[in-house]
Amino acid sequence: MRKVAVFVLCLIPAAWLVIAALTGRLSANPIKDITEDTGTWTLRFLLVTLCVTPLRKLTGWSGVIKYRRMLGLFAFFYGFLHFLTYAWLDQFFSFPDILRDVYKRPFITAGFTGFAVMIPLAITSTKKWIARLGGRRWQLLHRLTYAGGVAGVVHYLWLVKADIQRPLIYGLLLSVLLGYRVLQSLRSRRPAFAASTSIVLASRSVHSTLEA
Repeated sequence: MRKVAVFVLCLIPAAWLVIAALTGRLSANPIKDITEDTGTWTLRFLLVTLCVTPLRKLTGWSGVIKYRRMLGLFAFFYGFLHFLTYAWLDQFFSFPDILRDVYKRPFITAGFTGFAVMIPLAITSTKKWIARLGGRRWQLLHRLTYAGGVAGVVHYLWLVKADIQRPLIYGLLLSVLLGYRVLQSLRSRRPAFAASTSIVLASRSVHSTLEA
């Protein structure tokens, strides 16, 4: 029941956009409104997805992990809507123009990179893919979520140019999450390093004793 509630909540931004478009509540530039809103929600869902693991470890709330896949897929869903709005309503599916934009306009290059990174993450989000790849390789692959987040922040920052407060806030939050991940990785390596050092020292001690 809680999953259904979270699913419905995640759909609210898309539902609001549809209702606003049908009732004329968007601005004089509705394509810009839809593009910006879907892009912003893509970045928000990416960041919320990245918050799940730290939240579980810091609070001990293990149940939150079951929402991570759904949140990640909604990040891809809004990212797809964001790209579709640009490709359809802005470029009319003119792929030469889209490729030219990706090549020549840095903020679109960053945004397209972020979306491209999300595609394999969405495809491999199922339990079958986890079993097929193996837990370790699957985790390594899904660390690309951070790369997608970085590309999304850069895309947003280069897009707005002047009013950079919001992308900077998202960038700060992403930096905190990335820093937490690096810190946890370093902490997990310390016991293994200490154990390997102990083994080496013990073997040297035994070797010295035998030589004596």
